[in-house]
Amino acid sequence: MPSLAMGVANPSVSVELIEDTERLMGLREEWNELLADSSTDCLFLTWEWLSTWWRHLSGDRRLFVLTVRSQGRLVAIAPFVVRPPGISRILPLDVIIRRGHEDWAVQALAESLAGMNRAVELEQVKIGGSVARGIGKILEGRGWSVEEEETNLSRHINLSGQSWPSYIGSLGAAHRYNFHRRLKQLERGFAVRFQKSSSEEERRPALGRLIALHTARWGGYSRAFHTPKHLRFHEEITRLACQRGWLRFYTLWLDGEAVAALYGFRYGSVFNFYQSGFDPLYARYSTGLVTMGLTIENAIQEGVEEFDLLQGVEQYKEHWAREVRPLGRLEFYPPRVRGLVYRRAAELSRAARRAARRMLPRKIADRIATKCELATRS
Repeated sequence: MPSLAMGVANPSVSVELIEDTERLMGLREEWNELLADSSTDCLFLTWEWLSTWWRHLSGDRRLFVLTVRSQGRLVAIAPFVVRPPGISRILPLDVIIRRGHEDWAVQALAESLAGMNRAVELEQVKIGGSVARGIGKILEGRGWSVEEEETNLSRHINLSGQSWPSYIGSLGAAHRYNFHRRLKQLERGFAVRFQKSSSEEERRPALGRLIALHTARWGGYSRAFHTPKHLRFHEEITRLACQRGWLRFYTLWLDGEAVAALYGFRYGSVFNFYQSGFDPLYARYSTGLVTMGLTIENAIQEGVEEFDLLQGVEQYKEHWAREVRPLGRLEFYPPRVRGLVYRRAAELSRAARRAARRMLPRKIADRIATKCELATRS
């Protein structure tokens, strides 16, 4: 486990590089305690989420986690991975820094990265509001190039102080009417049951239903559960989330048949919507719309303060959520030729993916874009 002393003047501060899975697995308690005491606390930066992603979905990447300690106490984590030919890429969202220690911890991380002379790409960060942006400011002062570009949006619902009637009343009249009409239609024609599943006993059957309904809805167009590795990821993350009390599955049953399902996580005061699916045979009843509405109602009953629909510009999200967060890409490139090489490789990779998706049918485009991306990493 290399210790990186470069540029860190305070002898009580140490920056270490973790490159082996065994060491990562041993950080669970420290990691989550630090995360809870940071401004970036969220489900997708938990040890459970990132360690599970690493072991099942990291592909050809190398682990490259930077930790900062002060007198032995963990103060910051930058959960990077490295892909060939050597671009450090942070796992989505941000770095983790203990509250009150941001200034010097950011400085320590920036100095360590500068000493490595390695390009960094961060994806799906909050534009204008990421802790990692502070690293970029320091590197800019050392001659690095820093680029920030908005690439996506994340919609969320502020449920703080809301009741179900007040929330549903705040929506557009047409959408509100459509939800009530569809729910009443189901109640007139079927025996309706809406089930929440969050126990270990319920977990596997609920996950199986969700995957079956998602696949029935999207077929080969979805990449959510399309490989054995993805299935193993969801099996493990749902088990870990269930142990922590985060897991939520919702199933809509009509006359004893599961026709729609939603998969999410309650983390702190936030509900994170993750995936959904419905039986196309019941599409005319708008079972997906009804399931989303009933899930939001249940979240309000649980005391959730924010319902996060996560990234994506799908039109249905606009009907439920008014608040928007811009998300994007944050990139740091070292000075001179090395930085230019890194940047050009990243630009070619993105251009290949965009061209493939623009010109070809979606299934074929995704395959070609993936191959182009891997080619730039080898």
